[in-house]
Amino acid sequence: MPADLSIVHMALNASIPVQIVLGLLTYASLMSWAIIFHKLLVIRRARNEAGKFEATFWSGGDLAQLYRSVEQRGGATGMASIFELGFREFARLRQQGSAPVDLLLEGARRSMRVAQLKEIDRLEHSLSTLATVGSISPYVGLFGTVWGIMSAFSSLGNAQQATLAMVAPGISEALITTAIGLFAAIPAVIAFNRFADQVGRLEVRYDAFMEEFSSILQRHAASGRRNPEA
Repeated sequence: MPADLSIVHMALNASIPVQIVLGLLTYASLMSWAIIFHKLLVIRRARNEAGKFEATFWSGGDLAQLYRSVEQRGGATGMASIFELGFREFARLRQQGSAPVDLLLEGARRSMRVAQLKEIDRLEHSLSTLATVGSISPYVGLFGTVWGIMSAFSSLGNAQQATLAMVAPGISEALITTAIGLFAAIPAVIAFNRFADQVGRLEVRYDAFMEEFSSILQRHAASGRRNPEA
């Protein structure tokens, strides 16, 4: 490609507004890719941790021992955090002695719901940025293109003879902004849809676990056993 038609050359020689648009789109693209790589790790870790905890939970071990293990590790997230807060509240209410079964279950469910909401909020963090980049980048690029084309044609006002060769460089510079806008938007939209689906699936897994764990706690409460944490 000739030097005067290279993307870098045209971007450096574009008008100031077009260069500003290119800078904004480049920054948005880099930011969205940083979020994409970070979310890949965060969501993959959450899925792996959920699978490991489910395997441990349904292995038939003692729930009190599992609770102590999670509590000692500290910094529990995801399903382990839901279990920890739910079991802790259940055990605390059981220690009061006279708490009815409905109150025990309601308190445990409320604590588990708080833990779930915090986890979903953590997983969804920065997804709105991807949605914003994906939705507005094409329009920002289009703005730069329109401005560049207007500048290219306005420069013909002082020319005695208008030719395609005179406006081609200006139009090419302007069209770069549309290309960069699409380059920033397409990965962001794909990543947002993918991550939103994965977070939704994790939320369903958390809901199912909460219902199953609530049934286990209900059997504990109805059996009249001693505090399972004791």
